[in-house]
Amino acid sequence: MQKPQILVVDDDITLRKFVKAGLEDLGIMTESAANADEAEAVLAARPSLNLMLLDVMMPGRTGWEFLQDLRNSGNMIPVIFLTARQEVDQRVKGLKMGADDYMIKPFEFQELLARIEAVMRRQVNPTEFQVADLKIDLAERLVERNGTQITTTDQEFRLLRVLVEADGEVVNRTVLLKKVWDMEFDPGTNILEVQIARLRRKVDCFDPPLIQTVTGHGYRLCSPLAN
Repeated sequence: MQKPQILVVDDDITLRKFVKAGLEDLGIMTESAANADEAEAVLAARPSLNLMLLDVMMPGRTGWEFLQDLRNSGNMIPVIFLTARQEVDQRVKGLKMGADDYMIKPFEFQELLARIEAVMRRQVNPTEFQVADLKIDLAERLVERNGTQITTTDQEFRLLRVLVEADGEVVNRTVLLKKVWDMEFDPGTNILEVQIARLRRKVDCFDPPLIQTVTGHGYRLCSPLAN
């Protein structure tokens, strides 16, 4: 497995230095930031970073708020929360917001390494996906449902790919416009709704329907059993 490039975000300078030194001793390229604003600047300057260790309670934006901002902008960098808070509801909140793991401070460095390795293994890009009886092969650009091959246009396939790679999570309109049509802003047209309708006629002509509208939020692709 290729070594990750990691950003450590924590207002505790001692912890930042400890984690950074340990990772760099293993040959892992590591950047650090003391708060969300610094981390945002580092991510913009170093797009090769592919994992973030993120403190929850920081001055300014909390880790939760920062993660929400990242996900809303379409940034899906894997995140492991680091926090002194042990309440189960706090851990659940972070995971539901899109974090990949959650570690309680203080922690052993070897456990942190194991968590990092586990998250990175899950990030190996798959080329084949399956949701219920829908199968998608990204490499071969094939779509099949209920044993029947489905022909899609380029836009329909790109839209389907973004939805399936979200792994059942809601993808908002802004992210879809950016990833499918490379639009930096919403032009106010119904292009997304038109493509969703066309894709539904092809994918959801079988039961159960898999493309779901989440009113006020966006769209997701998932089996009804996952609701």
